[in-house]
Amino acid sequence: MAKNNRYSVLLPTYNERKNLPIIVWLLQQMFNENKLDWEILIIDDGSPDGTQTIAKQLIKAYGANRIKLYTRSGKLGLGTAYVHGLQYATGNFVIIMDADFSHHPKFIPQMIQRQQEADYDIVTGTRYAGDGGVYGWDLKRKLVSRGANLFADTVLQPGVSDLTGSFRLYKEAVLDDVINSTESKGYSFQMEMMVRAKAKGYGVAEVPISFVDRVYGESKLGGEEIVQYLKGVLGLWMKV
Repeated sequence: MAKNNRYSVLLPTYNERKNLPIIVWLLQQMFNENKLDWEILIIDDGSPDGTQTIAKQLIKAYGANRIKLYTRSGKLGLGTAYVHGLQYATGNFVIIMDADFSHHPKFIPQMIQRQQEADYDIVTGTRYAGDGGVYGWDLKRKLVSRGANLFADTVLQPGVSDLTGSFRLYKEAVLDDVINSTESKGYSFQMEMMVRAKAKGYGVAEVPISFVDRVYGESKLGGEEIVQYLKGVLGLWMKV
């Protein structure tokens, strides 16, 4: 793997006190085993459960050059969390992922290797191609996710199998460009970012991943977010 690259992980958090130490440990272990330069940026939306206290302990444990904490006053949305974190990222590659073990760091070396095969601008983890899959969801949740992807794929035809996934590797400059042209803030944010990236001509590759339902805490996806997602797809169809 390339020696001069630095990988910045953006980890948005809200009430992830139990998950955060373990996901950070797994990430640092993976990066160090693969001899990669890295940093983890924790963007916390005012968690009342002590997530920020844990983050500060992790900074002491791993060093301020590796773990960084950026706090916000409340739940301001996933999209704005990425925008906020990106301005502090020092890597030339940025990884976005969930802090709740939905996304296992073991897939990151595969994503990096895939990126280097053809200098791709984006590598996205997919639950719906190859040996990718979803574990721990009930049938309703699976149908909602699959339906959301099929709906967007039919309307927008971007040629990506998992539009709503949030486990991705970006070139930093590409993420900066795409994120600043994205209008969505909620569940449709990931979908819009990918559609806009494809419309801009960026090269996108996929790596099959296993998505596991969150270990601790509650899912943040509600019915209102699904409605906003559908509106987002149709709104994007009018623009792109």
